[in-house]
Amino acid sequence: MKRGIQLEIPNEWGRHLGEVLEPINISNFDWYIGGEEAYQKTGEGEFEPLFQGEIYGMKGQELSEILKSSSEYYIIFANFKAYPQGESIQNVLTYEEFLNSQCQLVLLVFDSSYVALYCKDNNMIDDLYLNATRIGFKNVEYITNENDFRTKLSVW
Repeated sequence: MKRGIQLEIPNEWGRHLGEVLEPINISNFDWYIGGEEAYQKTGEGEFEPLFQGEIYGMKGQELSEILKSSSEYYIIFANFKAYPQGESIQNVLTYEEFLNSQCQLVLLVFDSSYVALYCKDNNMIDDLYLNATRIGFKNVEYITNENDFRTKLSVW
């Protein structure tokens, strides 16, 4: 059974998460943002945190504008979780908690390059996979019951 996809994004400034999430209407969800380590450029050689700490319930429109803006960002660690609008938002920590929650998608970034996406919608998993291969991200693979050794849906 497919759980999601994993891939590698370039370890450089850009708008990579907006590209990864292109098949998803980010605005249709409310988001948990773990407040890990990510920065945005603010001027010549200057940058600031992309998110101001842990956020429960960031509106999808706001997140979409950040991820798809003209401003480049650099993600070191990220933990995003998508919930239907108006649902109670929690930080699900295991795959079982994810399955039993209203959370629809989990996006994790490790060490600036490694991305894991978990999604309950198999058609969306396929769309995310095709999008990642079309863009040319490296090492795009399905995450399945057989190859998923992750014990937590967290970057720490």
